[in-house]
Amino acid sequence: MHRQHRKWWSPALERDMELLVFGDRGTPVLVFPTSRGRFYQWEDFGLVAHMAPRIDGGWLQLWCVDSVDAESFYAKDRSPDQRAARHLAYERYLLDEVVPAIRAENDVPFLIAAGTSFGATHAAMLVTRHPGVARKAVCLSGAYAVSRWLDGSADAYFLDPLAFLPGLTEERYLAPLRETEIVIATGELDPNVEESKRLAAVLQEKGVPADLHLWQGWAHDWPFWKEMVDVFL
Repeated sequence: MHRQHRKWWSPALERDMELLVFGDRGTPVLVFPTSRGRFYQWEDFGLVAHMAPRIDGGWLQLWCVDSVDAESFYAKDRSPDQRAARHLAYERYLLDEVVPAIRAENDVPFLIAAGTSFGATHAAMLVTRHPGVARKAVCLSGAYAVSRWLDGSADAYFLDPLAFLPGLTEERYLAPLRETEIVIATGELDPNVEESKRLAAVLQEKGVPADLHLWQGWAHDWPFWKEMVDVFL
């Protein structure tokens, strides 16, 4: 399998950032790790190897990014405003650095954002806050009430899709969002299953093609996510 490690100084985050690219062609997939996970997580847990036939066959190209969750949402030593600001810097890194790198090397215009657990949260935030950047989101076993990690921050409302989506009326956001396919899959017994149901419902109310898929049982682990990517990626 084509595998390439990338590392550069991020102006947005003011530190080095790393990522892994798997495959040399195909539909690009921006892959987020789980909470505080690293860019090599999907490889370490066997998801990349599981998807190897589709990657080697030129169907998919994975761009596995690093997270800064330990500096943002999970940084309990920082104020809520500082946590939110660090995530917004990470968002700039994605939009101003990673996505342009993908566009420069892959001429397939259809970009997918995907993630498991808190990675699903990141994928959902990206496509709902910046409609049109990705044409599809695959959100597996996510938690979407982002405000819980940013209690007291002025930015919490605007980062939380369950908070800002119900009141969203501007067509300049809704029009591209309605052209985005959003897959929300989780276990029936997942502790955050109600948030998945709420996210799917509010998106559907806005006319967004969002589908909710419930897996039997807990389903919050890598063996289940391998089954899910077989269906949705």
